[in-house]
Amino acid sequence: QVELVESGGGLVQAGGSLRLSCAASRSNFVTMGWYRQAPGKQRELVAYISYGGVTKYADSVKGRFTISRDNAKNTVYLQMNSLNPEDTAVYFCNVKDTQSYWGRGTQVTVSS
Repeated sequence: QVELVESGGGLVQAGGSLRLSCAASRSNFVTMGWYRQAPGKQRELVAYISYGGVTKYADSVKGRFTISRDNAKNTVYLQMNSLNPEDTAVYFCNVKDTQSYWGRGTQVTVSS
């Protein structure tokens, strides 16, 4: 079993910043990333990063969000800048090797 501990969610005003963290109970995942699910919408990929640092972002967050990972700490981060109300969602950490593992989710709310 893999345990994922998410932190950093909360309430922020539009234009503000927030940093999410996800600490895994072991290392060496092929990819680590974040998905989100807004009210009334399906879960969607926000960003992911490979073990070697290759990244992919949803078009809606390019230029505003930055994903990174610290392999020594088994942790993936999502720096979110220039937040807007459309970013409001539950954000889920996801890590993969031969299987996929999910965090419980952390709420991000952006007020106008």
